[in-house]
Amino acid sequence: MKMEIAREHLKEKLKDPYFRELYELEEQKLSIVKRIIEYRVRNRISQKRLAGMAGVTQQHISKIENGEFSSIATLEKVLLYIGYTVKMRAIPLRPAIRQKIEVLTRSRHKALPA
Repeated sequence: MKMEIAREHLKEKLKDPYFRELYELEEQKLSIVKRIIEYRVRNRISQKRLAGMAGVTQQHISKIENGEFSSIATLEKVLLYIGYTVKMRAIPLRPAIRQKIEVLTRSRHKALPA
């Protein structure tokens, strides 16, 4: 019952183009996190050991595995070590979606206290 309510709520939220873009980014990040965790599990290594082999700190591995990608360069070091790379692209939004997002973000900024 609760899962169905959650699915319906998500379905409704995904109608918002701004939310949808952010949601899709989170899904992509989750895919990267899964690859790193699967590598560690498959090779029976700790975050600390992977960090040492990739040339980063254990704290960086922990942050990445928690979805915090504050440094693309650090993420790239880890991914290169496990046999992957980062591929980033800035893709223009369709004009209709861009306009909806601009309207939504403007209204959100107006709602914030000064």
